[in-house]
Amino acid sequence: MRIILVILLFFSTLTGITQNQTNAAVLPGAYQTGDYLPQLRGKRVAVVANHTSFVGNIHLVDTLVSRNVNVVKIFGPEHGFRGSAADGATVANETDPKTGIPVISLYGNHKKPTPSDLKNVDVVLFDIQDVGVRFYTYISTLAYVMEACAENRVDLMVLDRPNPNGFYVDGPVLKKQYASFVGIHEVPIVYGMTIGEYAFMVNGEGWLAGGVKCNLQVISCKNYTHPTLYSLPINPSPNLRSMEAVYLYPSLCLFEGTVVSVGRGTDKPFRQIGYTRKVDSAQIEFTPRSLKGISDNPPLKDQRCYGFDVTAKAGEIVSRKQLQLHWLLYMYRQLKMGESFFIPYFEKLSGTDQLRQQIIQGCTEAQIRESWQEDLTRFKKIRKKYLIYEDVEELNR
Repeated sequence: MRIILVILLFFSTLTGITQNQTNAAVLPGAYQTGDYLPQLRGKRVAVVANHTSFVGNIHLVDTLVSRNVNVVKIFGPEHGFRGSAADGATVANETDPKTGIPVISLYGNHKKPTPSDLKNVDVVLFDIQDVGVRFYTYISTLAYVMEACAENRVDLMVLDRPNPNGFYVDGPVLKKQYASFVGIHEVPIVYGMTIGEYAFMVNGEGWLAGGVKCNLQVISCKNYTHPTLYSLPINPSPNLRSMEAVYLYPSLCLFEGTVVSVGRGTDKPFRQIGYTRKVDSAQIEFTPRSLKGISDNPPLKDQRCYGFDVTAKAGEIVSRKQLQLHWLLYMYRQLKMGESFFIPYFEKLSGTDQLRQQIIQGCTEAQIRESWQEDLTRFKKIRKKYLIYEDVEELNR
């Protein structure tokens, strides 16, 4: 089938990435107002949204209010409704100053809407830009919202958005015993689905608590396929500030389960790695600082770090369509810290205890990748059932 492509160069030539920049052609679900506004008439609507929830140049909530939709409350995920909270920061309930609509935080101790939260709500509208990575917490928020809607008999409508990492599937599949808010389902680190497809999978596979299913509708994107490389028009969170960071994030975030900094508290988060001790071939130095609203208390705060700027390597992830583990293996070998290299958070990020053991045992990247394949094959069979958009295999026939 035909792919609508507009060829543009959206990175500088220094990055080595040339993309099929399709923003002019791809239209997220939120743009399909004719498909969902008529269904909201006369309904009491709650919206799960953040700073990425735009329809053109206007926020979704403002769009709905201007169209006389009865928005009774807003739910905000990690980083808050307007996306101004730092990583991991507590987000309090508030009132949106622009519309006067109450905003309920779904982060911290209140991750799931309560029956009281959903009282007098007929339909929940979910519209958040995801990046297609298991430990990016918006899919966990989605799952809790789905569960609450199912239990309280409230309809859920997901306004789908393209997945900037939707062109590949890779990484270890999470084991149930390591489930947490940064990994709630048995999926690989990179699962290759839009948030709408993911919602269909969670519902269809009975992954909600108690096997409940919500009354789910997905408003799909137009002109999007999984091989489409979609450049995000808005940074999805405070520490993902470029497409290079978005592509590097699935690989570099594993360092957050170690002693190594990924550049939080600098001008290049998720584009550089370093530690307080020099390693062979170290190319750069950086010092993480407290950045209000971005990284209030970054790892290795105020300590000089030595390491590498890997920005230019983002293109390799796009071309190879796989996680890059060699940086993790190299830093482990160079620092010679043994178990002290890791912190307990590593298992939550990797979703298994096997990866830590493999690194300690000196396994090669190829050996580690081979150990994922059986679980990945099993997941891909599940994934295929819920795809809305053309996949790589279909387009290569």
